[in-house]
Amino acid sequence: MTDITIFHNPACGTSRNVLALIRHAGLEPRVVEYLLTPPSRDEIRALAAATGQPLRALLREKGTPFEELGLDDPALDDEALLDAIAQHPILLNRPIVVTPLGTALCRPSEAVLELLPVGPLPPFTKSDGELVHDHGRRRG
Repeated sequence: MTDITIFHNPACGTSRNVLALIRHAGLEPRVVEYLLTPPSRDEIRALAAATGQPLRALLREKGTPFEELGLDDPALDDEALLDAIAQHPILLNRPIVVTPLGTALCRPSEAVLELLPVGPLPPFTKSDGELVHDHGRRRG
């Protein structure tokens, strides 16, 4: 077991590729299927802070009730956004990965490489056939 957590949606190709890349590195993360076990408001707030991005940057628009809830309104504060995510966890973009090197929303999937505490890794083939080369750059 490692100190890596992935907030994962198995129906998402990017999320599946990130999980596969972590495992390709020989690491077994704690997998949180956030649609089944949504993180608390405090956890979501902490995840956003750890990424260094505003909470709004963790919102997903595609395939969610983002538009119908009017979440594009810049006047909405973090509390309103947290209320929406609590009601509709699908609004939380994925995958979010937490490692000892940092926390990030890993889109595109190869963004996870800079968070992995090992490497460089041999080439990896994503589910769509795209080859990912790890250049060994890591945070920290």
